Amino acid sequence: MAGLKTTQTAANVSDFINRVTDEGQKRKDSFELLRLMQACSGHEAKMWGESIIGFGSYHYKSQRSRQEGDWPLIGFSPRKAAISLYVFTGAPEHEKLLEGLGQYKRGAACIYIKKLADINLEVLNTLMKTTIDYLRSG
Repeated sequence: MAGLKTTQTAANVSDFINRVTDEGQKRKDSFELLRLMQACSGHEAKMWGESIIGFGSYHYKSQRSRQEGDWPLIGFSPRKAAISLYVFTGAPEHEKLLEGLGQYKRGAACIYIKKLADINLEVLNTLMKTTIDYLRSG
């Protein structure tokens, strides 16, 4: 079985944000997400792979495959098309938490937003706290 491609690295988070974002809204939102996620998680930001900024970590074992590894408790990635937020477990009992979040699209493992102004930051904070609690309890 191949090893995981996305693992924690020693790359500098601020350098990454400055390199992949222009000086506009996405850069401002990325630094605001750094602040929000660090405050919520209590963990310093770390790079995971080449493009994910993560906070804390947990060990998982997939029930559908033999894959296991470490992954950030919460995180984000400022991508060209949107900001990917890794703040939601996908657990059916957590679906209601997405109500009131605002404008977003949902992928298999993340939530995509164009900018922070499109979402309710109080709801985002609740999502992050619930996700951290859920992952730590498992």
